[in-house]
Amino acid sequence: MEEQAVAKDWWLYQGAGPGEDRRARLEAGSPPPWRDFTGRPDPAYGPPGCTGEAWERTRRRGEGYVPDEPEKDVVNTALHLRRPLLVTGRPGVGKSTLAHSIAADLALGPVLHWPITSRTVLRDGLYLYDAIGRLQEAGLEQVRLPGAPHTPAPAASAPSIARYLRLGPLGTALLPQRRPRVLLIDEIDKSDIDLPGDLLTVFEDGGFTIPELARLAKEEPTVAIGTDDDPDAGVAVTQGRVQCSHFPVVVLTSNGERDFPPAFLRRCVRLHLDAPGPEKLARIVRGRLGVDITGAGAGEYQDLVRSFLERAEDGDLATDQLLNAIQLRLAGAWSAPADRDRFLATVMQHLTGPTA
Repeated sequence: MEEQAVAKDWWLYQGAGPGEDRRARLEAGSPPPWRDFTGRPDPAYGPPGCTGEAWERTRRRGEGYVPDEPEKDVVNTALHLRRPLLVTGRPGVGKSTLAHSIAADLALGPVLHWPITSRTVLRDGLYLYDAIGRLQEAGLEQVRLPGAPHTPAPAASAPSIARYLRLGPLGTALLPQRRPRVLLIDEIDKSDIDLPGDLLTVFEDGGFTIPELARLAKEEPTVAIGTDDDPDAGVAVTQGRVQCSHFPVVVLTSNGERDFPPAFLRRCVRLHLDAPGPEKLARIVRGRLGVDITGAGAGEYQDLVRSFLERAEDGDLATDQLLNAIQLRLAGAWSAPADRDRFLATVMQHLTGPTA
């Protein structure tokens, strides 16, 4: 069985956690020459570690993921090559959870999350700039009393641009840091047709320029701005350039709603997740709920697994729907045999197909 397989020496990610020793190997590992980046960390900036509510959410979600050996092989390929991981599969198979599993297994801190819609553009992920707010404050400082002589405000008294800038999830992930952050770019297939192509340059360069800061570089060469997970972080950005030192662990998910250009695919390591079978479902239930559904006396839960797999033949189901069903049965819900069909129809509604 997969859970009894011996870990391979070259694996960094194993899905078992905790992996501080493997994280140290990731940090110290030599990247390919074409993926060796030169950013210098700001010594005054400390990224979120393995404490706090955000980390607990990442850890709890990630620890319940059950990767197969082929999945570990592909994930570790992306880690060693410092390439984005493009994960495809039906809704509910665990694509997003894989990002949390990597973060939890290697103790890389909370996952940065960038959900994609049809209106998302590259800058949304890189940084946010409140230009209107800055103009409004600058206008207020120029207000004069009636009849008073006009005296231009000195440049030093103008509102600093720093308070109106904040790095987005992709921009935060690209900050130069000793250890990589995990970035989940969720449902990239829902994006505008141009976004995958726009990401190519950022993925290849491992960095980007903030034009609003680059224009002010002579007057204010270094500006401290906030990050996606800490608006008050005050991380230093010099000459308007954000440049990583260790390429982040980028996980892009796709439900297969569109194709991607070859240039984009060539720069990603691809992983397709199939729907889990009975053995893997049993391991997921044990990992998530602590319930062994393979032994004697677990016939009721085995029946739920069989029903889940049968219903999945007529339309997509998510694994957490099975977990919900077992959790409800543990709580004693829907105990009457006559209620079984209504129970299944309630907790295992199809996500796709004619009955969705």
